[in-house]
Amino acid sequence: MKRNLFFFVFALITQLTFAQNQRSTYNFNPDWKVYVGDAVGAEATDFDDKTWKGITLPYAWNEDEAFKKSIENLSTGIAWYRKRFSIPIGSADKKVFLEFEGVRQAGEFYLNGKFIGRHENGITAFGFDISNLIVEGKENVIAVKTDNSWTYREKATNSTYQWNDKNFNANYGGISKNVKLHITGKIFQTLGLYSTLKTTGNYIYAKDFDITGKSAVIVSESEIRNETNEAKNITYEVEIKDAYGKIIKIFSAAPQSLAAGETAILKAESLVGNLNFWSWGYGYLYTINSKLKVNGDSVDELITKTGFRKTGFKNGMVYLNDRVLMMKGYAQRSSNEWPAIGLSVPAWLSDYSNQLMVESNANLVRWMHITPWKQDIESCDRVGLLQAMPAGDSEKDVTGTRWDQRKAVMTDAIIYNRNNPSIVFYECGNESISAEHMIEMKDIRNRYDPNGGRAIGSREMLDIDAAEYGGEMLYINKSAGKPLWATEYSRDEGLRKYWDEFSPPYHINGAGPKYKDADASDYNRNQDSHAIEDVIRWNEYYQERPGTGTRVSSGGVNIIFSDSNTHHRGEENYRRSGEVDAMRIPKDGYFAHKVMWDGWVDARKTGIHIMGHWNYKAGTKKNVYVVASGDKVALFLNGKPLGFGEKSNGFLYTFKNVNYKPGSLKAISYDVKGLKLAETNLKTVGKPVGLKLTKMQNPTGFKADGADLALLQIEVVDAAGNRCPIALNMINFSVIGEAEWRGGIAQGPDNYILAKSLPVEGGVNRVLIRSTTTAGKIKVTATADGLKPATITLETLPVMVKTGLSSEFPAEGLKSNLSKGPTPIGASYQISRKTVKISSASAGANNDKAKLSYDDNELSDWVNDGTLGTGWITYTLEKESTITQVELKLNGFRTKIYPLRILVDGKEVFKGNSKNSLGYFTAICTPTKGKTVTIQLMGSGKDNNANIGVEVNGKKLDDGVERAETKLKGGLSIIEAEIYTNP
Repeated sequence: MKRNLFFFVFALITQLTFAQNQRSTYNFNPDWKVYVGDAVGAEATDFDDKTWKGITLPYAWNEDEAFKKSIENLSTGIAWYRKRFSIPIGSADKKVFLEFEGVRQAGEFYLNGKFIGRHENGITAFGFDISNLIVEGKENVIAVKTDNSWTYREKATNSTYQWNDKNFNANYGGISKNVKLHITGKIFQTLGLYSTLKTTGNYIYAKDFDITGKSAVIVSESEIRNETNEAKNITYEVEIKDAYGKIIKIFSAAPQSLAAGETAILKAESLVGNLNFWSWGYGYLYTINSKLKVNGDSVDELITKTGFRKTGFKNGMVYLNDRVLMMKGYAQRSSNEWPAIGLSVPAWLSDYSNQLMVESNANLVRWMHITPWKQDIESCDRVGLLQAMPAGDSEKDVTGTRWDQRKAVMTDAIIYNRNNPSIVFYECGNESISAEHMIEMKDIRNRYDPNGGRAIGSREMLDIDAAEYGGEMLYINKSAGKPLWATEYSRDEGLRKYWDEFSPPYHINGAGPKYKDADASDYNRNQDSHAIEDVIRWNEYYQERPGTGTRVSSGGVNIIFSDSNTHHRGEENYRRSGEVDAMRIPKDGYFAHKVMWDGWVDARKTGIHIMGHWNYKAGTKKNVYVVASGDKVALFLNGKPLGFGEKSNGFLYTFKNVNYKPGSLKAISYDVKGLKLAETNLKTVGKPVGLKLTKMQNPTGFKADGADLALLQIEVVDAAGNRCPIALNMINFSVIGEAEWRGGIAQGPDNYILAKSLPVEGGVNRVLIRSTTTAGKIKVTATADGLKPATITLETLPVMVKTGLSSEFPAEGLKSNLSKGPTPIGASYQISRKTVKISSASAGANNDKAKLSYDDNELSDWVNDGTLGTGWITYTLEKESTITQVELKLNGFRTKIYPLRILVDGKEVFKGNSKNSLGYFTAICTPTKGKTVTIQLMGSGKDNNANIGVEVNGKKLDDGVERAETKLKGGLSIIEAEIYTNP
């Protein structure tokens, strides 16, 4: 008995000793206090902060202004954050680190009254080694002085930051992101916090993929530091667990001696089979436990969540797991913000928002201008949403200190986020950068992420070879080499409140104020018009998708996903370009995208959506719009056929002047053979009788941590519980229990931010409530005049916090979205036409430049001398072919119409006018066999300058290459010419 007790005690002591060598990571968000203003002496340990506001991070001190104020009016200045905490007993001889995911704009940090560092770029994560200042067994105090001034200047250089910009970077000040505390032994794996700790952390990637065989070589490497007083023989071991916690592989590298004070990279790799590859809408993640062992005993364990996927960027296309994926998605502000909260939402709400993108069949989010916070990046891993990750910039290239700042942010962002599989693009600038700068950025990628399968590039990089992808804004590019996708292809604005001109509040499309004394119709749309424009824009890209020739478009992203507290042009003080509103309630454009984007490249034929609702005044006559991916669509009203819709823009079917009658409006789509593909319907809803409350919350439970949020949806419903789509009732809310009201948003005074009375719009709205740090029940009641009230009860769960530390994390327990399943086998597109290769060209003028019209470079062109007689160009084909289409990118594609004649071996196959477009005009030819194709100008081109538009900075939208010759009556200029035959 005594012997057994001895061995038990010995084993316990040994276990405790080993445990003390292990890494412990704590949630450092709880128990902070904040004071808005410059509190003199607040860095001191004994400073009296009893009257300061108690908060849980992440928390922007000016959160009350989110969506209440226009971006340029968001409050700025000094705010102090303080926290008291203690570290666990036994940590005195350990390494202790603080990890901040970011502050805005800058922070000065003090521990126990001593200055420990400063961080100023307002974007990236950073950390501090506080091992020598921390006190064990006593209370420690951290104090942070933040400054979110729009004109903040870096202390060392006196330079402002390019991305601290009042157009797009909503200024939510203070410690608005998560914080962690790490405790390790003296032999440890470093953190990937380069700018402050000068360490690179771990790096996990896969190589030698066998997609069909479901295997790859997994590589894990970590930067290791030995801060003991003697050399140690260290074994690096890697354990891989699947999504269900089952160990599927353990492998290690040969032991390596590390001298006292030495830092080295240890690396282990192994072939791993039966892998589930991360994919679009399939956020399959593995847990990698990288261990350091000395004499067989584990002294440090680092846990990383990651996934494995194969990418390719070639032939003008993007490949994911060996399958072509056309880019379809959104250019979203990196703040990804919510009313009265800003960006500082709980992790589950990040998942909710980001997964909505996937559910609209988006596969890519292009974060704009600055790197998103880690929470959103990890969220995209879980929901299966590819990411384009910028570093930091504004609207143009820069030099000197500002360029050095951009390189530093890119370095930090790559090191910190290189284990996140959803990142597939690194963006070096919102606009073009020089070739030299592109090479510098590429060198950073090659140094810190050479094996991650990520393309690096920027917008407007068409002629810069170092860029591995590119694309433009608001027009189409194609390529046979690096993929080109539009970085923002539609930016019109419209409130969700406005269905159409026949529905309350009867918004005629385009009605609203001017923008900079110019027509702003595009920025004051209603839902019908907004969604129709989405269809028109996307279809042009879709027509140039993979499978349509050698040169293709790789798609694009629509700006933006959710209404944003950033630069705006319409009647509200915030951006309303979202396909969902600020509370993530979908607009009709959301459902239009869901139809058009359903597929990896080619659209599946089963998507269908009727725009709007079916509740109108008697006698209303209006167009009914259906978005469908079939070949024809029929409409039925109360069972009576109304015929087939007029098809336009690939996906849009218009039924003109439909007489409203209450009942059921049904749309059915068919294929070319008349086979039914899909159907949907709208029904007339009864009179409003009551309210309905629905809760959305953390799937692991509503946490009493002072930061968790619940999203409550309020609807006006009829007797059958159906939402009344034209209701605009004012709703009054009351809250009883442990919760803080944050409210919602609606059109009206101060956008109803924080108001407890606000209207529904289109019969629905949403509000947010935030937990306190006391667990308990919460009762929310909604009332409205003349309607039956609704009540809902929520309950928050206790969260264990001890001496300022918690072992529960915001994202803990959140599951991956696996709804779309693994990457399908087989081709993702059908070949609809084949390119006939051009071998040479001759022209009526500038013959030596004729080859520029087919060189796969959209920044070069051929132009004649401006006289009608020289307005021709003849292409000699590589081989005789039956020509069915000729596609041209003409200078002035947006504004100029050319009368053209096309001949094949001298036979006329097309005669007519080109059409204005986002880039390309396709001439459908009488199928004719021949070896030469001639494009001939038949008369003076016609300008339509009313369509040109301007960018934010006043620059005219791109319209091709500026040529004086095209201003003349006989001017003809071709940027790219492509000739096709049937497949």
